[in-house]
Amino acid sequence: MDYPGHVIKMGETDSALVDAVAKGLKKLGYPPAQGDFALQPGKFDAQFKSLVKLFQSQHVDALGRPLKADGEIGPITWGAIFNVREVGSPTPTGKKLRDKALATALTQDGVREKPLGSNKGKEVEAYLKSTGLGGGYFWCMAFVYWCFREAAAGGDNPFPKTASCIDAWNKAKDFRITKAEAKQKPSLVVPGSVFILDYGGGAGHTGFVLSSANGALRTIEGNTNNDGSNNGIGVFQLNRRTIMDSNLKGFIIVP
Repeated sequence: MDYPGHVIKMGETDSALVDAVAKGLKKLGYPPAQGDFALQPGKFDAQFKSLVKLFQSQHVDALGRPLKADGEIGPITWGAIFNVREVGSPTPTGKKLRDKALATALTQDGVREKPLGSNKGKEVEAYLKSTGLGGGYFWCMAFVYWCFREAAAGGDNPFPKTASCIDAWNKAKDFRITKAEAKQKPSLVVPGSVFILDYGGGAGHTGFVLSSANGALRTIEGNTNNDGSNNGIGVFQLNRRTIMDSNLKGFIIVP
């Protein structure tokens, strides 16, 4: 069953949709036999919200991360209820430019700054040089552009030549989707999509989507780390992003 395109929560007016969710939960053992839930058919009331929160508190998303127990059914919880599978491959083989760029990004997994924290090093400076910059600058978007340039192999490359996440977003109007569009239809986010985070003041972060499970994302990113801090030191594969992230602006999806 496909995600309906909006968060399902208390006051939901589509009774058939609520019943479908209740049926999905029942298949998974919710409500439990020992529970005291007085559920009303087609009603997303306080009792149903409590049941959803119980389910969320005991389950993880498709990437093994705990669900947010807020009693609301967004695309991530929907995926957990209806067993939406991860879309993507460890070794991209598609013929689209975005597939080739993603495959190129994977060849750089493990690259580190030299010295760490310097925004420098042979590979890092090559990424930056591709956008016209020298070493010492933030390089997450330069990494993305370099991957597209290498994948294009001298051919047409529509990805904007820039080291700025927000500049790339502004220039990619013909092939981007907003966060709202991604939330409404998570299947639009495909491997090779480039996520854009906007922190305000022109600051941002970016990387490639490796796979998506109804909005739970695996990514490969430059100028980042694997410890959750803001000190980016290399290229890493991560599984901490979702289409619900508060700073997400949207996705650039090159044809």
